[in-house]
Amino acid sequence: MNKQISAILAAAFVAITSTLLADSAPEASAQDTKKMVQNNFVETAQKGIKLSGYVDAGYSYNFNGQPQQVVAGREGVDTAYKGDFNLYAVKIALEKALTSENKAQAGFRTDVMIGEDANYLINRETGVSRSDNSANNNSNALFLEQAYVSIRAPVGNSWDFKVGKFVSILGYEVIERPANMNVTYGLLWQQFPLYYTGVLSSYRFDDYIDAKIGVVNGSNSDNNTTTNLSGDGCAVLAAVNVTAPGGNANWSNNFQYSSNAENNTADAQTGGSSTSVGKLNNSSGTGYTFIYNSWGNWAPKFADDKLLFAFNSVLGTANSNNSQNSSPGVGNSGGVTWYGAGAYAKYQFNDWFSLASRGEYLGGNNLGLVSSFPPYAEAGSSWWEYTLTAGFNVIDNLLVRAEYRMDWGTNSTQGNLNNIQGSGFGSGPSYYAGAEIVYSF
Repeated sequence: MNKQISAILAAAFVAITSTLLADSAPEASAQDTKKMVQNNFVETAQKGIKLSGYVDAGYSYNFNGQPQQVVAGREGVDTAYKGDFNLYAVKIALEKALTSENKAQAGFRTDVMIGEDANYLINRETGVSRSDNSANNNSNALFLEQAYVSIRAPVGNSWDFKVGKFVSILGYEVIERPANMNVTYGLLWQQFPLYYTGVLSSYRFDDYIDAKIGVVNGSNSDNNTTTNLSGDGCAVLAAVNVTAPGGNANWSNNFQYSSNAENNTADAQTGGSSTSVGKLNNSSGTGYTFIYNSWGNWAPKFADDKLLFAFNSVLGTANSNNSQNSSPGVGNSGGVTWYGAGAYAKYQFNDWFSLASRGEYLGGNNLGLVSSFPPYAEAGSSWWEYTLTAGFNVIDNLLVRAEYRMDWGTNSTQGNLNNIQGSGFGSGPSYYAGAEIVYSF
């Protein structure tokens, strides 16, 4: 009897449990769930998309006379007082490049930099107005170097376009230190724009000549070039590049014309002040900026690709009629011209050792100080620098470089204008020694 009762109760429990489970079962079956997962995801390895970059760190030592003194022609990280360990940059680039096919296609590229260089790429002030230049080196800074869509139109030999934010077309040196012959940036690099936001088109006529033309907001700005925000300013870019028949030499000519005095990311809206003397980017006024850059390189065939020569040059002129400041040196209601040239040489002795050198001159004319930071040279100043760099390719993807540099010339050193001890200008010479280690991927 007890066995019969137990069997009846067990059967009832099974029936009730089955009914409850049937009522609570999801409408989607296991097969439907699998389909849902397959159709909702982010693909991280799309064909043709490449992730690349590098980690760049090092040590620099400046033989400056005083803590507040900076070398005017150097980028901020390169002029920090005395010895300093540096995380120059962590660079990450994500790209889907256009193929070589002459057909309608699209791609993209995004470059991000984190590190002390990023801090100065965001704000190009060289440190003259800082109370302590060394204390402002910030390795946590984030800089969006590029972010653009690339498009190819199958017209002629193919017509390519970049739309978005992209690096400058001017200058021989680039933002990425490891891609340059030297660790520190040159005098002329300080005078060129870093990036633009706009449209740039390029066309290759044949194997020897290609050209670029573009319209952008202006230099180093996501906004337009009109400093008083009363109009829609812009800048026009143009470039013509000639490649030698053998492919071992090329000559590039680059132009930029801006419809107003260029914005600069350093204190762009503050106007003239005691700590930023005579900037052309005051909060009101009109003007123009014109920059011409010519550079070229040559690898003699007799040297079996071991020897490389290069040159770089700049000629710029700008005019700013500032309604707030009319005195010379503060707002500078007038024009300024700056000019410079540089020569490079590199010899690859063997697979693991190379030696590179650079010599540059930069000058400007007009009364008073037109700018206490790039992109405009100090009016009335003459700056020189010489750099010698030894490179060691230790193992695959690992580069070690050691460098020595000397800067001199009129007003080549500047003290903090708010600090009596370090104020004023000097002619140098100023010496630098440093080392760099780079891992690329």
